[in-house]
Amino acid sequence: MAAFRCRRDPCGFICLILTYFSVFYADYVVIQYVLIPAYSGSVWCTLHGSVFNIILLLLLACHSKAVFSDPGMVPLPETAIDFSDLRSQSNRLNDRVSVADLSTPGCEGWTVCSRCETYRPPRAHHCRVCQRCIRRMDHHCPWINNCVGELNQKYFIQFLFYTGMASLYSMALVVSAWVWRIRSEREGDGDKEGEEAPSKHLIVAHYIILLVESILFGVFVLVIFYDQLVSIITDETPIEQMRNRLMKDKPNNTHPTHITHTRKPKIALLREVFGRGSIICWLFPLHSSPPSAGGISYSALPDYDV
Repeated sequence: MAAFRCRRDPCGFICLILTYFSVFYADYVVIQYVLIPAYSGSVWCTLHGSVFNIILLLLLACHSKAVFSDPGMVPLPETAIDFSDLRSQSNRLNDRVSVADLSTPGCEGWTVCSRCETYRPPRAHHCRVCQRCIRRMDHHCPWINNCVGELNQKYFIQFLFYTGMASLYSMALVVSAWVWRIRSEREGDGDKEGEEAPSKHLIVAHYIILLVESILFGVFVLVIFYDQLVSIITDETPIEQMRNRLMKDKPNNTHPTHITHTRKPKIALLREVFGRGSIICWLFPLHSSPPSAGGISYSALPDYDV
């Protein structure tokens, strides 16, 4: 499925290459031009190198899980379903027919996707890139070439977290190495300065590129990380926020808007995404039990126990 999406979405494939290139370039610059020249022969070189590479390994592990994990695709029916009667009502129901109107017991809030031609549970939305309905879809992210949904949102947030940590760490290392280089040049011999001039320009260029990369990625992931946490603790995805905002602004609105479970504790909402284990486990890309079952047995009322 991941390879299929890569062939279908060239933008996502390019973003994947850019992500891995940025990570390996940052590791190369930090080791080759920051740690070795500034901390050579010191225990700090090994310590900073080990910590930085551990962060990058966790970043890549979380990114891989977010890329290749199922975001919560609604399974397609094994046999074709006759939607001819439902399509005749598309103008009146905007191509979305409530399953409750079909007198299906235990399926309140279910809808029919006219593109997938299948029943989908509450809060599921259709992705035009993946061409499938995703349970509790947040958005389609080209940086993971996958949707962010009910089953992989945890890995996506972890990827943002470690990307932010790597950006801050690399900025701190570059600034400290830059200060060390300025001091060493002031205290060094004038003869060595001329010999080191060509390599010094190359080092400064790498410093500037890494600083710009770290600042851009750091600010970018910080904004998305904040939006992700807000959507979790408010129990409302960006798609639902936009839909509710449009429904409020729509005159003569007779359709009920989505009602979120605002009475649920914030810790319970977080545990639905990150798992019910220890909070320390939230930092690692470990498999956790999904918040709800898949397919036709999807629960419209998830377990609120924390």
